[in-house]
Amino acid sequence: MNYITHLTGFFERISIDERLNPTHISLYMALFQMWNMNRFTNPISISRSEMMRLSKIYSNATYHKCIRELHEYEYIQYLPSYNPFKGSLINLFIFETSTEQALYSYHTKKQKGTVQALVPYINSINNINNINERTLTNFDSNFEKKNKKKLDSKKSKEMLIPLPDEVQEYFASQNSNQKEGEKFFNYYSSNGWKIGGKAKMKNWQAAARNWLLNVTRFEPKKVEKTTKPKPSHLHSATKKNYDEPL
Repeated sequence: MNYITHLTGFFERISIDERLNPTHISLYMALFQMWNMNRFTNPISISRSEMMRLSKIYSNATYHKCIRELHEYEYIQYLPSYNPFKGSLINLFIFETSTEQALYSYHTKKQKGTVQALVPYINSINNINNINERTLTNFDSNFEKKNKKKLDSKKSKEMLIPLPDEVQEYFASQNSNQKEGEKFFNYYSSNGWKIGGKAKMKNWQAAARNWLLNVTRFEPKKVEKTTKPKPSHLHSATKKNYDEPL
């Protein structure tokens, strides 16, 4: 199949078809690309997510409307599977030298006096099975990747519980003593590493810094002893003569 003459015939057809809009053309070109990747053998197995990605269609309703209308306008033959785990099948018509539609298929048939040109290909059933198997494999791998990303993001948000040695080393780096590190570790180990007994702790280093701030805040202040000066007259070195009148 000559894809250049095919696309020439396709664009000649859509130039006079006022029913189509750019979304139809974008979806058809995405289907054509999948057809090209499968060496222009019919049918091809497709998945909705892949076709929407290639055609840049972001609405499920728009996608279903366009692929149904392409089928009704006889640009493609759409065979939906109605199964999310199994790809739908698409037959693409050939637009080369005439306005008549040629379809690669398994059998020859006549409809209303017109003949559809048919080109058999080798191992057609095996090709369909391989396409469906590849679609299911891609679906499973994408599903696993999405779940793995969710699990990784969830794990990254959870705090790793520190070891006692890690806590003591951190308190030492904050110019604190080993006893305060032990207090901190024992306290939060007993309540499941929760802040205020409710919310899960997200950063134990930040909690340790707050712990140290509160320790210094509520630590009793040391009162320095000051010696009051004694009255100087009690230790007077001058001798007074009490015989003299005042």
